[in-house]
Amino acid sequence: MARIIAVANQKGGVGKTTTAVNLAASLAAAKRKVLLVDLDPQGNATMASGVDKNHTKPNGCEVLLEEAPIERAIVATEAHYDLLPGNGDLTAAELKLMDALARESRLKEQLAKVRDKYDTILIDCPPSLHLLTLNALTAADGLLIPVQCEYFALEGLSSLLDTVKAVRQRLNPALEIEGLLRTMYDVRNNLGNEVSAQLTQHFGDKVLRSIIPRNVRLAEAPSHGQPIHLYDRSSRGAIAYIGLAGEMIRRERGAQAALAALSEMHDDHDAAHDAAIDLHQE
Repeated sequence: MARIIAVANQKGGVGKTTTAVNLAASLAAAKRKVLLVDLDPQGNATMASGVDKNHTKPNGCEVLLEEAPIERAIVATEAHYDLLPGNGDLTAAELKLMDALARESRLKEQLAKVRDKYDTILIDCPPSLHLLTLNALTAADGLLIPVQCEYFALEGLSSLLDTVKAVRQRLNPALEIEGLLRTMYDVRNNLGNEVSAQLTQHFGDKVLRSIIPRNVRLAEAPSHGQPIHLYDRSSRGAIAYIGLAGEMIRRERGAQAALAALSEMHDDHDAAHDAAIDLHQE
């Protein structure tokens, strides 16, 4: 069953869509079955995946409004991941859902229908904390937060973390912080180094080891409708996202191993408890 990861930050221009698209492509290159959900009305993830956002029917809007089955809306991409396209229709969907019952859970209900077909589902969220993003956080197991290492980075995080806390309390108690990803990083920039150090100080091991550098080829790739590893697989950006995919897979395997060990300990404890009862009865 897929692990669902929302890629979100209400601050625009932090590399959110770039991360969603290129992480999807890098995981697919690692032989993972991946679905990318474009939940941003701008439709940038759709276009960067080589799909024309203006000619995709049905799309995410119809799926959220339950006007079309999600299976019919999903399309394959050249980079071997599947895509649930999005465009400006999502704004209309958000407005129509305002008075709907269980409106924050629409995406979760739809993804449940296809979750068994994938290893990872990534959701590219809009740069806001409105209903579409709430749908993503309600559906997600984890939250990946791209953070540009600049002056206002930490200030922008506080609102998002407050929203995560509220979602945990009311809608999705299992939501975890998957990690903070430093993006558009320039090692020659003293401010960037200072902000990076502050992030590590505040969030510890929640800050991913992978760092996405400023890279011209990475910025060019979306205009060609391709993830970076198809556009220029030898670029620093492509190498960084392959590294990120590897780190995400290792973390997931580590978490699964820890759960398995915990379950084994629990079984051993139950067996010891049963044996103690039997001995007492004798």
